[in-house]
Amino acid sequence: MVYRLALSYTKSRQDAEDVCQATFLKLIEHNNEIQDGKERAWLASVAANQCRDLLKSFWRRNIEPLSEELEFETSEESDVFRSAMALRPKERVVLYLYYYEGFSTAEIAGMLSITQSAVTTRLGRARKILRNSLEVAANEV
Repeated sequence: MVYRLALSYTKSRQDAEDVCQATFLKLIEHNNEIQDGKERAWLASVAANQCRDLLKSFWRRNIEPLSEELEFETSEESDVFRSAMALRPKERVVLYLYYYEGFSTAEIAGMLSITQSAVTTRLGRARKILRNSLEVAANEV
C-alpha cells in the first residue's frame, strides 16, 4: 500500500522506493507511539508526507524525470492510468486513497491534514477531469 501510494504521488518507481524506505524507517523509530488499529492510516499519512517533502526538494524541481512505460493488458487500462497520472498530485493521491485503498473521506482528511470538504472537492474535481479526458480519448477512437 505504501509503495502504490508513493508511486501514484511521485510517478517514479525509484522515488516511490525511496519514500517506502523512509516511511518504514520512521515506523521503526516511532513504533511505540502508534495506536493499535491505526497502523495502516499512520503509514499512509507518513508516506504522503514523505512524498510531499520529496516533491518540494531542490533536486526534484531541478532535474528532468526519466520516462517509464508501463504495460497494460487493455487500452482502456492504459487510458485510465494516463488520465489519472495527468492529475495534479493533490487530486491523484486523494483518488488513490479513496478508490484503491478504501479509506473514507474523513480518514483521508486526517492523513493529509486537510478538511473533509477539501477531500470531497478534490475527489469531485478528479472524477470530472478523468471523465472528460476519457470521453475525449473514446471519441478519438
